[in-house]
Amino acid sequence: MIVLNSFIHLFKTPGGHYLYDVNKNVILDLSEEEYKLLNYINSDDTGNCTMEFNAQAKESIDNLRDLGFLSEKRPKEMYHPLNDTILSHLNNKVNMITLQITKQCNLRCKYCIYSGDYENRVHSNEKMTLETAQKAIDFYIDHSRDNDKGLLAFYGGEPLLEFEFIKNCVEYFEEKAEGKYIHFSVTTNATLLTEEIVEYFQKHNVHLLISLDGSSEIHNKNRVYRDDKGTFEKVMENLEMVKTKFPDFLSSNITFNAVLDPRNEFSCVNNFFTDFELAKEASVMASEISNLYRKDTVKASENYISEIEYEIFKIFLSNLGHLDEKYTSKLLSKEYVERKVRYSRLKMRDEIPDRFHHGGPCVAGVQRLFTDVDGNFYPCERVSESSPHMKIGNINDGFDVDKIKTLLNIGKLSEDKCINCWALMFCNLCASAADDIDELSAEKKVSRCSSVIDTADSMLKDICTLREFGAELVKADMSERKL
Repeated sequence: MIVLNSFIHLFKTPGGHYLYDVNKNVILDLSEEEYKLLNYINSDDTGNCTMEFNAQAKESIDNLRDLGFLSEKRPKEMYHPLNDTILSHLNNKVNMITLQITKQCNLRCKYCIYSGDYENRVHSNEKMTLETAQKAIDFYIDHSRDNDKGLLAFYGGEPLLEFEFIKNCVEYFEEKAEGKYIHFSVTTNATLLTEEIVEYFQKHNVHLLISLDGSSEIHNKNRVYRDDKGTFEKVMENLEMVKTKFPDFLSSNITFNAVLDPRNEFSCVNNFFTDFELAKEASVMASEISNLYRKDTVKASENYISEIEYEIFKIFLSNLGHLDEKYTSKLLSKEYVERKVRYSRLKMRDEIPDRFHHGGPCVAGVQRLFTDVDGNFYPCERVSESSPHMKIGNINDGFDVDKIKTLLNIGKLSEDKCINCWALMFCNLCASAADDIDELSAEKKVSRCSSVIDTADSMLKDICTLREFGAELVKADMSERKL
């Protein structure tokens, strides 16, 4: 008689029945009978199989168990694999540094994290001194010796308010990072771009991430000057100047980022970028208004969600060869890429280790190193500068390794749930999901689990459905075994 408490997740698509085996990290095809049998014996109703299932299905399940699938094994603790070598990574492999050179901005965008709607930041006249910037750059160079590349990013407020400061930093970085392939980036609202600035950026290969939300009506709804006047016309004027004077810079050094407000119609934003001539020459990406640390929650309407799902469906059709790419959304092209990447990570292993950690946490300080105007370190620009848990050191004292280990092992906070969660490989919760400013809250982190699990379930169904229709995803060790 089969008795199981397998660490698996069962799911169906219109074309098949599947299980995701957490220990093996693979998806298996199932027959409908096999699916029903596994669903029954893994349910809360009973642990025992009855004779209502056919003998072939039970034999197949037994065969899978003999091959090492359907294991009941769970990890024993949440423990990040880099925990024991983190000091070496921090000392030698810091990937990039971002300088918050000013907290001031010439705009007052209504969804900005400095707008007052968030718990972590407000606009102020604080700005970074050149001494602080040079110390931060020196620290980064000293702690990135193993990297061939050197990445310096400028963040605000609006960084172009401090153009002369940026020039000083660029030239200091070029001197200190000699021997590395260096790269610069500036996140900007583009209202202050001039010929002088673009000429300098072109000469020093500085990449611009320009915030542009859509048409005049959409953009000016949120992206406004202090007097509430819209900025779309000024941005367009400056972009026309770039196109005329520096056409190569436009195509190679500019990416547009549309901040999607789910209270708008997505189709209006999408149509703008489909027809927008400059967007055809530059890269385009999109992000939604962040609810992280927000005092209220920006909720998407049913119509907005429906529009997004339809556009993703069209992207799938295009990749299957049934729709010309020109009819698909550039803003959502990453959706297909994400599924390809996730598919490529389904690589067979013997079993899940006793010490494991769910996905989500970056290697704080190594992947990114955000430095505020005072020289304090944070994992990235998205976390709260008001939270003592997120401050992971400073330019004078170096890294606070104990704090970094806490952020790295944030799964420890909800260990009892995590070690039994089938979606732990798909989890995207970093420490910011638990950050309650005053404490790292297990309750706050766990409150996001249902969303993570639903997303993981949808991701697996999308991958299998795409493959049922012949999608050529990245080759991986995904099992094709038919029971």
